Amino acid sequence: MAVFSKVLVANRGEIAIRVFRTLRELGIGTVAVYSEADRNTAHVAYADEAYLVGGGAPAESYLNIPAVLDAAVRSSAEAVHPGYGFLAENATFARACEERGLVWIGPPPEAIEAMGSKIEARERMRAAGVPIVPGVSEAVESAADVRRLGDELGWPIAIKASAGGGGKGLKVVRDADEAERGFASARREGEAYFGDAAVYVERYLEDPRHVEVQVLADAHGNVIHLGERDRARIGAIAVDAARAVGYRSAGTLEGLLTREGEWYFLEMNTRIQVEHTVTELVTGLDLVREQILIAAGQHLSVRQEDIRFLGHALECRINAEDVGNGFLPAPGIITTYREPAGPGIRVDSGVVAGSEISPLYDPMIAKLVVHGVDREHARRRMLRALDEIEIGGVQTLVAFHKALLTHPCFVDGATCHGIVESNELAARAAEFENGRSFSPGGVAASRNLRETVRSVEVDGRRFEVRLVKPEPAFAELARRRRERARTRGASAAGRDAVVSPMQGTVLAVEVEEGDDVKPGQVICIVEAMKMENEVHAHRAGRVRELSVAPGQPVKTGQVICVVASD
Repeated sequence: MAVFSKVLVANRGEIAIRVFRTLRELGIGTVAVYSEADRNTAHVAYADEAYLVGGGAPAESYLNIPAVLDAAVRSSAEAVHPGYGFLAENATFARACEERGLVWIGPPPEAIEAMGSKIEARERMRAAGVPIVPGVSEAVESAADVRRLGDELGWPIAIKASAGGGGKGLKVVRDADEAERGFASARREGEAYFGDAAVYVERYLEDPRHVEVQVLADAHGNVIHLGERDRARIGAIAVDAARAVGYRSAGTLEGLLTREGEWYFLEMNTRIQVEHTVTELVTGLDLVREQILIAAGQHLSVRQEDIRFLGHALECRINAEDVGNGFLPAPGIITTYREPAGPGIRVDSGVVAGSEISPLYDPMIAKLVVHGVDREHARRRMLRALDEIEIGGVQTLVAFHKALLTHPCFVDGATCHGIVESNELAARAAEFENGRSFSPGGVAASRNLRETVRSVEVDGRRFEVRLVKPEPAFAELARRRRERARTRGASAAGRDAVVSPMQGTVLAVEVEEGDDVKPGQVICIVEAMKMENEVHAHRAGRVRELSVAPGQPVKTGQVICVVASD
């Protein structure tokens, strides 16, 4: 049953391939778009047709609305699926598709606009009776307003970009002294990432659970939720929220659940969710298929009473990031790539051996998803899958995920507040990086890095003879990398040099030539792979030879300034 003859997917990587797979199952032709940097990527090879839409920078290609629309028209596509990220929540793009006679596989532009503005979304939800976090529903204009609201609501507070999402444009401010920096940073991220500097303030809830509910809505008034299975009340709230904005397609209501059991609306993702795979495994539904059928004008294929949950699912994002260096992106060439297999394992990826993780885009390599009979079964299955996955040439989060999944807080089902970026977990990840694997007993079994020499048999039993080659701990290697970066290109300055820890673009410079700084003081902020990173002074001293300015590109190891002791 082909509802469309051909669909263009306005995205790249794993999500493009994920959508292509469902399109093929439906007998629909697939069209890819790609940038100059993505000519040889897996999603281009997978599609039936592919069209170049511009240069490597997202603004020149995947965010280039005229070029993407031109590709859709040239390919005779009947509809456009945006995936997630890039133009997925862009109401202007949705309208432009419809104006060109293309079916938009997503929610109405009006719903995107209503939920895309966090300020408007809060007002809509309040009017619909959906609980929202205490705070304001209008833009905050100054740091002084932030300080006043902090005193009224109680510290800490959260400053959020109105158009933000995914953690971008979110700053937690714990006291009045942090208000000015937090206000400026949230506005800057809102402008840089979403083209909207408006921010608002709400109370920061300490250590809540982040509970999300996915919804499906068709054009015939049918709206259902796909969880929370143990909290029917939250699911009903999500349905009310979707109806309040005239929603259609798949979407996700994000909320915070307090220790007292109160759930507050946080935001709505007006697109397919990155973690939709987890819902698919426990419900048996194909959410992308539902999106496509809804866009074709069909009724939902299931009713609320048809939704059943089976077992437990977990997802780990396998990103190219350096855990030993503050989770900074670690682009490079993937030299070897082998996915895990066996019962209950799903891998959504957009790479093969030889693929490049480009500094231009998100550093995701793959999404590793497992399904088990219960949470503990799924946890152990994930650890087994993490042991099997093989990725060479780039640093990844595999060891970090092993460390987290074996930490007592995760085993006990706690929120693990403060654990993820702790020194304790970094040390555990370092041990796994150096060769520890998951054992059947649920703990890590230690082994040094080894190099296989040959296999031998003794009395009919096969043994692998290995040359044991201990290597320095991961944390030590990371420390040495940072030390080398500090001195690279700055032999004259020696240890006084402050260098960029990554390739990116300078968003802001917080000091001036001749300023006196303290250890840990912010020198500048560098954006790389959609992440905003603060570069700090490593010692007290006076700023000399300041060589960067906002908007300027920088390379890894490039000297930003010298902090002299005189």
